Amino acid sequence: MHISPLNRRRWNNFRANRRAYWSLWVFLVLYGITLFAEVLANDVPIVVSYRGEIQFPIARFYPETAYGGEFRTQADYRTDEVQCLIETGGIEWCLDDPDDARAQAAATGAVEGEAVTPGWLLWPPIPFSYDTINNLGGPAPSAPDDIHWLGTDGSARDVLARVIYGFRLSVSFAFVVVAISSLVGITAGAVQGFFGGLTDLIAQRLIELWGSVPSLYVIIIVAAIIPMNFWLLVFLMVLFSWTALVGVVRAEFLRARNFEYVRAARALGVSNARIMFRHVLPNAMVATVTMLPFIITGAIAALATLDFLGFGLPASAPSLGNLTLQAKQNLQAPWLGFTAFFTFAVMLSLLVFIFEGIRDAFDPRKTFR
Repeated sequence: MHISPLNRRRWNNFRANRRAYWSLWVFLVLYGITLFAEVLANDVPIVVSYRGEIQFPIARFYPETAYGGEFRTQADYRTDEVQCLIETGGIEWCLDDPDDARAQAAATGAVEGEAVTPGWLLWPPIPFSYDTINNLGGPAPSAPDDIHWLGTDGSARDVLARVIYGFRLSVSFAFVVVAISSLVGITAGAVQGFFGGLTDLIAQRLIELWGSVPSLYVIIIVAAIIPMNFWLLVFLMVLFSWTALVGVVRAEFLRARNFEYVRAARALGVSNARIMFRHVLPNAMVATVTMLPFIITGAIAALATLDFLGFGLPASAPSLGNLTLQAKQNLQAPWLGFTAFFTFAVMLSLLVFIFEGIRDAFDPRKTFR
């Protein structure tokens, strides 16, 4: 793949910033791990061997009747009865006494006259999903132990599983919001700054009016009327966050639209769109990238705040804001507060360091050795 000298210089500058470079790798590892959260933390086995047939319950629905059970609902693989049905090849005594059924199958080696093929289950490293309600045998939340490495919250859900899913949810939410907001905001700022005049005047007055709308109140009102979900919350956040980049992009385009290379391109008949996004926009990238860390961290903080207040995603969602709320409601369980704090601290610090390095890499005045 051919890399232009300019992009090669930017990459070398980014690599020379050791803090940003290693933050990028740490973040990619952490986020890459959470992308496979269903394989790492789940209350459904990854692979099941039943009567010699290999099944993947993590990707496909299997009713309990598929293993000789009584119900057509999804098999609860955590129960001893279902595990016995799989291990013994479907012997019906598992529904009455799993231990006796295992002993009988081992002694006779057959089920209803057929030879028994021992079955097995391959579980994820963390056998709990973010919404798994655990039978603790005591009050919740419970302290960290060898089963629940970070303890459980007030609803008896595994904290580590919720952190893994919550990290992915928060980062994905921020990336989607920032991507759409940047696309809209950069386009609006470019049009305003490039054409100026009446277009700029009208657009600025509309943005000022839109910016005066209390976004939190609007989200609260919508959440009270419509059940909130991921994409609805993304839409509402984009509505009020796209204006963050308009000002800096507009200023750069106002400054650059009368440069000699822009006049030369116009004289050669180059289209306005090509001049804006091919020639002028790269010069505005330093100011644009400077704002991105604030937008990303703001999107993550906004999601956590709304979830903390109860106006964000449903309470069952693996939200880090809900984990913070659990810490507030259970002050006798300090592991909840420490987990939420360190998760936010690591996530936001890595993102800020990465975009700080990207900003310096795009700045032609800075060169690292």
